[in-house]
Amino acid sequence: MEAVSNVLAKRSGMNRLLAVMLAACAGLSGCAVAPGMKMSTPTAMSTSETGTPLVPIATIDAALIARMKDDLSRTSSNQIQSLLTSPEPYVLGKGDVLQITVWDHPELGLAQGPVGQAATRPFDPVPGFVIDQDGNLDFPYVGLIHVEGLKPEQVQRSLAVALTRVFIKPQVTVRIASFRAKQVYVDGEVHVPGALPLNDIPMTLYDAINRAGGFASTADQSRMVLVRDGRAYPLDLTGMLEKGLNPAKILLRNGDFLRVNARDENGVFVMGEVNKPVTALPMKNGRLTLSEAISQAGSLNNATADASEVYVIRDSMSPAPQVFHLEARSPVSMILANQFELNPRDIVYVDGNGLVRFSRVLSLLLPAVNAALTGAIVTK
Repeated sequence: MEAVSNVLAKRSGMNRLLAVMLAACAGLSGCAVAPGMKMSTPTAMSTSETGTPLVPIATIDAALIARMKDDLSRTSSNQIQSLLTSPEPYVLGKGDVLQITVWDHPELGLAQGPVGQAATRPFDPVPGFVIDQDGNLDFPYVGLIHVEGLKPEQVQRSLAVALTRVFIKPQVTVRIASFRAKQVYVDGEVHVPGALPLNDIPMTLYDAINRAGGFASTADQSRMVLVRDGRAYPLDLTGMLEKGLNPAKILLRNGDFLRVNARDENGVFVMGEVNKPVTALPMKNGRLTLSEAISQAGSLNNATADASEVYVIRDSMSPAPQVFHLEARSPVSMILANQFELNPRDIVYVDGNGLVRFSRVLSLLLPAVNAALTGAIVTK
């Protein structure tokens, strides 16, 4: 009876070991279709056997790169055209300070404060006649006159006419002593962010950046945002210069808000079989190509990477994500990689070769196999 029991125990242990090995084989056979291991390359949107839509995978070639550049150029040109306006003369607004001189009547100048007196605080107005919040100017012998929206020369003529009731042929000079009614705002990666007052010289995009101290070393010059009247306009300074468009032709208006984004806000995630998975940052001009992103990640891992399986995943959180595939085994493919420009938050994924996939699946199964062998030996 004892011999029979030993035989049955051995058979039971071998059966358990055989079951584990069969499960391992099934796992190895399934690794070829495991999610994320290998991507197919359909040319159009299709559905799986369960009816789930698959994401189309576009091959990165010269035609695709040319088409993407044309689309980007057309979109940016349309946006820039809406910002190109002709300069307009400065008109007075609430808070502006005027210096008014009536020749041969210096007593009238005493109303604007002692000559040469400076403001005690940076935000205090300089001596002069301040246009009040109703847009009116109060001047001796004239009273209140509405000047908001007028040019300085128009105010000068109005004062001269009104003073003829008191003086004979008065000679009046009006100039703006302090521009306080209109301003634009510059924020982000510039050396001196803050509000910039608009004066009688039209302020261009280039002027605003220079008056804010210029770009910081962390600035992304290709992805600035101009907010005007509740609408955001993306600005690509690098692209404008490449197309021969002068940034000085974009004039800023009162209330405009210019935001200069940081490069680390527009990084690209590089993962998979690379030597150093990293968030690749754009260059100083704001550009980042596929080859530059892979270079920042230490290039492909020669031992584990499958150079024919390089993917770029775009708009992964949107309802319509895009996937691009590059066959990177030939030198020609690297030329394409150097021309394929990445967008912020893109994901670059390098797949592993077949041996790496087999090794990883096997490493997951070996603990179970070892446990089964140990159980079989103990049972025996």
